[in-house]
Amino acid sequence: MSNIADKGIRIIDAHSHPDFHGHNFERSIENMDRNGIAAAWLLAWDTPRDEYDPNSIFAMALPVDDSAPNSFRLCWEYKQKAPDRFILGYAPDPRRPDSIQRMRSAIANYNVQVCGEIKLRMMYDNPDAIEMFRFCGENGLPVTLHFDNSGAQRSRSAFPRPSWWYGGDIDTFERVLKLCPETNFLGHAPGFWCHISNDNLGETIAYPTGPVVPGGRIEVLLDKYPNLYCDCSAGSCLTAISRDRDYSRALISAHPDRFVFARDYYDGRLFAFLESLELPDKVRELVYHGNAERLAAPVKRVYIE
Repeated sequence: MSNIADKGIRIIDAHSHPDFHGHNFERSIENMDRNGIAAAWLLAWDTPRDEYDPNSIFAMALPVDDSAPNSFRLCWEYKQKAPDRFILGYAPDPRRPDSIQRMRSAIANYNVQVCGEIKLRMMYDNPDAIEMFRFCGENGLPVTLHFDNSGAQRSRSAFPRPSWWYGGDIDTFERVLKLCPETNFLGHAPGFWCHISNDNLGETIAYPTGPVVPGGRIEVLLDKYPNLYCDCSAGSCLTAISRDRDYSRALISAHPDRFVFARDYYDGRLFAFLESLELPDKVRELVYHGNAERLAAPVKRVYIE
């Protein structure tokens, strides 16, 4: 893969995790250098152990406690070693009574600039979640939300879970966007990206393929809500935008300030695909770094009263 940074484009990866898929700190930095990544959003994933698929543990470091497959402590260790390469993310479980105070402390004491990754078995329009999302908006933090549809994430047995759903559905997301107009949200994962097409394939298929039916909910919501952004990470995004190259090029070009380059992995397939679209230079600049820089601009410090 050619290094896009060699073309003079600054690149920010808006979705990464510590000690993920065999990449410790040293391997993460080496991969970033090799792929021309100037900086990365380093997201924690703080969720109860019984809410994530035990078959996914192989991809993560052994948890430092029982509630964090990707702990904030690991994020902070990376940041201390390479402060210019990582933008810190943290996302306490909104169901905890101390969630907002934890978020407040993360901003004041660790300069956290992103709320993420939210990946929980709860409806994201839960009143407690809305309160925390509004707090993030008031303090300038974007929020990264992971969605998985229950019907498309069926497990092979009823134990320990019959499905691995997160967040609710696209209607839940629209309610969140409407309830928190001052907060910027990044949609992420199969339960979001399946809605690039105006069909119902995503209800039963995690990664739908085939022609895009114009008028999908992503297109509709981008037109309707200025606080919606698209996290372009993982196979969910790449599969979605690969379904119809012409449609994806037109969609990104129509909303150049709303698509954010991200990987959630370590390969260069997204680079290659985006470059093949031959987007205008101004659009590429926004997608590769401009939008991420604007969303995660340094926030005002908050203090515990």
